[in-house]
Amino acid sequence: MDFDALKAVQSGLGIAAVIVMDKSTDIVDAITQLSYFYKHESCGQCTPCREGTGWLWMIIERMKTRNAKLEEIDMLQEVTKKIKGHTICALGDAAAWPVQGLIRHFRPEMERIMTCAEREIVEATA
Repeated sequence: MDFDALKAVQSGLGIAAVIVMDKSTDIVDAITQLSYFYKHESCGQCTPCREGTGWLWMIIERMKTRNAKLEEIDMLQEVTKKIKGHTICALGDAAAWPVQGLIRHFRPEMERIMTCAEREIVEATA
């Protein structure tokens, strides 16, 4: 595992931390926890980080609890673009990267979760 190999698969070590998970891990739940961490750690000095990390966590939390809509995946991606590169320190970028990676590598899983949740709601009201 080196820089070029990670770059080739659109990944990276970010802040040089590695989290190892097996296939039983709920990836949305894992990213929800990371997003909450960044929201909590934001100093609040710059608006993109102060507001953006809260929005990231709020949307992903809705996904985790199966209360999000499919179009919120694209909204989530847009929020990361408003944060990344627009903050004073690197916390904003670090908060955006896991969410961007989730969407890039696990979008079909996210869509499946939300589609199943929507189907359950329709069936419950029928």
